[in-house]
Amino acid sequence: MRESLDLMVIGSGPGGYRAAIYAALRGLSVGIVEEADWGGTCLNRGCIPKKDWHYTAKTIARSAKFADRGIAGGPLRGDLAKAWTHQERVVAQVQESYVGFMDRLKVRKFRGRARLDGDTNVVIDGPDAGTVEAANVILATGSRPAPLPGVEPISGKVLTTDMLFDEEAPPAGEVIVAGSGIIGTEMAFILAQLGCSVTWVASGAPLRKTKFTPQARGALEDKLREYGIEWRTGGRLAGTRVEGARVLAELDDGAILEADWLLLGTGREPVTTDLGLGGAGVETDGKGYIQVDAHRRTTRAGIYAIGDCANRNQTANHAMADAVVAVKNILEAESAEADDDLVPEVVYSALEMARVGLDDDEAEDAEYEPAVGFTSFETNPKALGQDTDEGFTRLLADMDEGILLGGEIIGDSAGELIHILTSQPDPETALNRIAQGKFNHPAMAEEVLNSTETLAANWGLGPEIFGE
Repeated sequence: MRESLDLMVIGSGPGGYRAAIYAALRGLSVGIVEEADWGGTCLNRGCIPKKDWHYTAKTIARSAKFADRGIAGGPLRGDLAKAWTHQERVVAQVQESYVGFMDRLKVRKFRGRARLDGDTNVVIDGPDAGTVEAANVILATGSRPAPLPGVEPISGKVLTTDMLFDEEAPPAGEVIVAGSGIIGTEMAFILAQLGCSVTWVASGAPLRKTKFTPQARGALEDKLREYGIEWRTGGRLAGTRVEGARVLAELDDGAILEADWLLLGTGREPVTTDLGLGGAGVETDGKGYIQVDAHRRTTRAGIYAIGDCANRNQTANHAMADAVVAVKNILEAESAEADDDLVPEVVYSALEMARVGLDDDEAEDAEYEPAVGFTSFETNPKALGQDTDEGFTRLLADMDEGILLGGEIIGDSAGELIHILTSQPDPETALNRIAQGKFNHPAMAEEVLNSTETLAANWGLGPEIFGE
């Protein structure tokens, strides 16, 4: 097989899939190659199954208040085995939709392992072996769980998050969750609601390395404790061993914990080996990330890299944003630049948390004069009516000119509400557009409007925000 295409995409995760679809819609002839499952990590063992589980976990957690609402029959209990089967059905349905859409757009699909041949041609080994002559290549090879010294993944006992969704979940029981980042923070809550007794080993407070404010992290910690979820700090996971039916976790402070199984939420690394990068002149850094510029170009003309293999943020949101930037620059050189600060970060745990833009320190470092607009959901009519009155909206703007610098939404549907901020085309007029917007009532989205108006009133930004 030897074909010629305008664009060849290596990897079908959210970034690769988005690049292929967007390029095809813009009129390019496109091919995409996948070694494993269509949809990559996000669809098969990441974002999609995790959000499926989070909805279940959230429903179970809220069932404690069902009796007060006149709903009898509780409390609800989680069933990990059935939850695993449910997410499998959802994944299969979404995967079928993905593949069908690519077929309708005439995206050429290839199965096999791909590498560069020293040029921009893509060599495929496997079921669809051959060479594709590509005018442009987008590398979207994603990431995998990073190895941890002293810890060997073992099926059913010491699991990475990939293994948790690739294999049938072990029976619910005593589970150790390791990691204080986003993965650990999400899975500790989810597994606790799905019938597991969770011991959470966190090297520090949850999400301490993220850009969420102390108020946001504090609200999350309060909610976790409300559900009986605590975390053990002071010792990092240093080793594991299996003794009989139990897993023993050795911490670097000398403690030894035991459980039925252990879940690793301790980080991921880019997949960039065996791609022929060196021969093609594509450089990587010391941690294996492909070097790219703001246009998502690599060090070799005609080759771009997007998502986890090149972007240290390692989220599906960043991968999809990168995809559009890369394709736009293929269509017209240097027509688009990536801005990671404008891509939302979302956490799905005991509270849903979303943020975008600069944090307070970054705003000051950029020589802005930060002004804050804040409102709570505790008086929001819709939130009160559906028992989701915890959390808040917090907007960050420049005191001098009313430029929207960033925002944070903590509470139910935060991952949806954050789009009110990310959809604003111009930070200089964003707050004015929100202030002029028409909102449904009652709605939690109204708190974004209220935060905007509070910002204007408290900081003398009426002319800039209200247009007076």
